[in-house]
Amino acid sequence: MSDQIKFIVDNLNKEPFRKNYNLITFDSLEPMQLLQILNDVLAEIDPKQVVDIREEMPEHTAKRMLSLLGILKYKPPGNATDMSTFRQGLVIGSKPVIYPVLHWLLQRTNELKKRAYLARFLIKLEVPSEFLQDETVADTNKQYEELMEAFKTLHKECEQLKTSGFSTAEIRRDISAMEDEKDQLIKRVERLKKRVETVQNHQRMLKIARQLRVEKEREEFLAQQKQEQKNQLFHAVQRLQRVQNQLKSMRHAAADAKPESLMKRLEEEIKFNSYMVTEKFPKELESKKKELHFLQKVVSEPAMGHSDLLELESNINEINTQINQLIEKKMMRNEPIEGKLSLYRQQASIISRKKEAKAEELQEAKEKLASLEREVSVKTNQTREFDGTEVLKGDEFKRYVSKLRSKSTVFKKKHQIIAEFKAEFGLLQRTEELLKQRHENIQHQLRTIEEKKGISGYSYTQEELERVSALKSEVDEMKGRTLDDMSEMVKKLNSLVSEKKSALAPVIKELRQLRQKCQELTQECDEKKSQYDSCAAGLESNRSKLEQNLEVQLRRATDEMKAYVSSDQQEKRKAIRQQYTKNIAEQENLGKKLREKQKAVRESHGPNMKQAKMWRDFEQLMECKKQCFLKQQSQTSIGQVIQEGGEDRLIL
Repeated sequence: MSDQIKFIVDNLNKEPFRKNYNLITFDSLEPMQLLQILNDVLAEIDPKQVVDIREEMPEHTAKRMLSLLGILKYKPPGNATDMSTFRQGLVIGSKPVIYPVLHWLLQRTNELKKRAYLARFLIKLEVPSEFLQDETVADTNKQYEELMEAFKTLHKECEQLKTSGFSTAEIRRDISAMEDEKDQLIKRVERLKKRVETVQNHQRMLKIARQLRVEKEREEFLAQQKQEQKNQLFHAVQRLQRVQNQLKSMRHAAADAKPESLMKRLEEEIKFNSYMVTEKFPKELESKKKELHFLQKVVSEPAMGHSDLLELESNINEINTQINQLIEKKMMRNEPIEGKLSLYRQQASIISRKKEAKAEELQEAKEKLASLEREVSVKTNQTREFDGTEVLKGDEFKRYVSKLRSKSTVFKKKHQIIAEFKAEFGLLQRTEELLKQRHENIQHQLRTIEEKKGISGYSYTQEELERVSALKSEVDEMKGRTLDDMSEMVKKLNSLVSEKKSALAPVIKELRQLRQKCQELTQECDEKKSQYDSCAAGLESNRSKLEQNLEVQLRRATDEMKAYVSSDQQEKRKAIRQQYTKNIAEQENLGKKLREKQKAVRESHGPNMKQAKMWRDFEQLMECKKQCFLKQQSQTSIGQVIQEGGEDRLIL
């Protein structure tokens, strides 16, 4: 505990907390102060937790801290009964509860910051299923999930870019190099444009060339798509064959479900398991032990040299010769009993190997069967989740098939009846058409007779009057019934509307809150989307620039390799490696000359220094003579200097 408190105090005294505590002052803090320190540490991890706990209710504080610790995946020590103790200790600010939390948080602050940041965007907001029935809420929830997945992808790409090791200086150099290449390409394109403009119909030729390039790209894309579809078809056919074979084997196994067959299968399985336990596994274990012993022996041996290997080879050759001699002696003896025994041994070894191979095949088949059974159970559960029904097996499936057959016969009968009805309907329709045509002919004759008699339109007017009177009587009768029905219906509707209003009032209230929350989420989603778009645009531009730079570097490396492996000496001289080799040779020659010069200077340093000293002495002597001469010139008025016998005399 003391080491834990010391670690907490040391970290709290550092940036960004700067609390200036020691062990005594920290241990003497009040529970409220300790909770405030815990809240400050949580606020450093998640800025949303910046709260003064004196202005917050204790239960709200505990709930907020517990939710954040759950997001950060903090596991309190103990079991479920200790969890209630942990919550209570967090509410009252108990030291045995707060200290481990602080120690855990301060140990991994940077990691928890990242986790808290991701939790703001990756913790899914659960929407009740009844609200998802609304199209607007369902569409918003779908957009929310898509944005969450997009955020995951972008965060992974951002982390990869952070750890990729690109430096700004390198990127700037690459950008400048790419800009230079861009300028060169622009100049080259301008020269080509000027050259092409002199050709007749150059616009048409450029258009045709552009179309040709587009069609070639489309052809490559279609070829690739065709190959992918062929591969998918091949895999689908293989999968279908495997599933059909599995279905046949499973049907065969399900059909043979008698007690005798089950007992026989169990006996075979017991024999197989006993063989695996008593023979195969012990042999494999023994071989693995021998192999392990041999490997340990090899590892323990010292490193072998060439002479050791030659000695081992000679020993192996000697042992092989001895073995061959023993085999020849045995063959010369020609013992028939031993030959028969060797034949039996050979047959027994062959049978044991076959037995082992079949056991391995059976084990693989069992594993495959177990995996298929697991897959069948998964598919059964999925089917049950989709439509709530179980997959039928055995007798149930047979009963279901017989039921389907009976339904099929009923369906055929009904289908035949429907066909008869359709034929009768066709006859009736044709009869109706004939009667309509006959009625039209009669009406035409009636109109001609009315025109002859001078009362045209009489029959039509009479029919209309009769029809209108009949309609009026029906309408009057319906009005009486409709008014009563409408009054009763209005009462029912009013009562139903009041019931629906009372039932929908809390739902509408919750819906308003959810709509407000949805608007906030939509606004935040738009902000994140704009950030994503800007980030994606920046990353795309960086990626394109880096790809161009990589192409330039690859082109340079290719040119360098071509120049280096070329047989032309003029091309080899252009290679950078050749130039560097030449510069290195020149610098080595220059260094050699400088070393020789240094050696000569070192050898002549002593005499030269002596000569320099003599020269300085000579300069001092000449300076002294000069001063003497000047003094002599200044003293000519006082006396006379006479030189006799190499000496100067002054005569006054």
